[in-house]
Amino acid sequence: MTSKELDFEELLKQYDYKFQKGDLVKGIVCGYDGQGVMVDIGAKTIAVVPTREAVDKDENVEKKYEKGKEYEFLIIREEDEDGKFLLSRKKVDFAYAWKELEKAKEADETILGTIAGVVKGGVLVEISGVRGFVPSSQLRAKETDLEVGSKLELKILTLDAQQNNFILSNKKVYDDSAVEARKNVFSQIEPGQVVKGDVVRITDFGAFIDLGGIDGLLPLSQLSWRWIDHPTDILNVGDKIDVEVIAVDHDKQRVSLSLKNLEPDPWLEAEKNIKEGDKVEGTITRIKHFGAFVEVFPGVEALLPHAEVIELQNKKDCILQVGDKIDTYILKFNPSDKRIALTANEEKSSED
Repeated sequence: MTSKELDFEELLKQYDYKFQKGDLVKGIVCGYDGQGVMVDIGAKTIAVVPTREAVDKDENVEKKYEKGKEYEFLIIREEDEDGKFLLSRKKVDFAYAWKELEKAKEADETILGTIAGVVKGGVLVEISGVRGFVPSSQLRAKETDLEVGSKLELKILTLDAQQNNFILSNKKVYDDSAVEARKNVFSQIEPGQVVKGDVVRITDFGAFIDLGGIDGLLPLSQLSWRWIDHPTDILNVGDKIDVEVIAVDHDKQRVSLSLKNLEPDPWLEAEKNIKEGDKVEGTITRIKHFGAFVEVFPGVEALLPHAEVIELQNKKDCILQVGDKIDTYILKFNPSDKRIALTANEEKSSED
């Protein structure tokens, strides 16, 4: 073998590579052209990373890939007749991102996603270049309240690389955190405490107050010493209020609250100012089949029996209604039981 043949054999050994499609290779950026990024991976010719496989549409290849710097690439097409390999950097980033997502799912971590689109049945989100879907049922807010570009805290429900199935939940973040919050609140809360809360829901029978992880019930009867027809008479969703804890059921994880306990007991004042036989002007607050309730002192109701209501109506030649002011007499007063019986007849009030 001649010296020239030996030199040629040595030259061939320099290019004795076995690169193939699917291989992860390292390459040094050596330039840019109209096709994309030119990379030296140690093959016969310079490999090419097409622009679509190098950057997103709004990115600049020269800014993202520094000349002379080494990066990892995936071979997506083996050498053509000119000996060129086609590479992808995006697929490398995608693979690494997918690995990180798998770790996040395994650890049940909360991750931050950017809303890429609002579609029927949910929203599309992007996390490290990977597109995922959050169904409507897994959103804490309505789709109409969400905007493209805004961030969402998410947890991964399903992650399947083979099927490219990536489903997330925004609701689970709050559900899981609520479990911890409930444990913390229940370990600290006890009857007699005054706590701050937000009105989150109102029903006919009361209001639910968020105490920072748990919802306590503020019953209608605990809203005020005065008669309240409906919680919306004094409360609105979103109000921030102070309430007293009156009962805690750890087994059922329920908390009962009171708003009126934070106000002075009007019956104590009434006891100082009212006595049996007194004539008082009161306002009718409720009319029942057994009689009418009359507020005879701020926050204090007394009962005028049905027969007395009829007698008063006949005397006044009218039908009594809620809001009417009437003169009555204190017939019986039991402050300890918070009960007052009324009469419209002065003679009955003076009888012993």
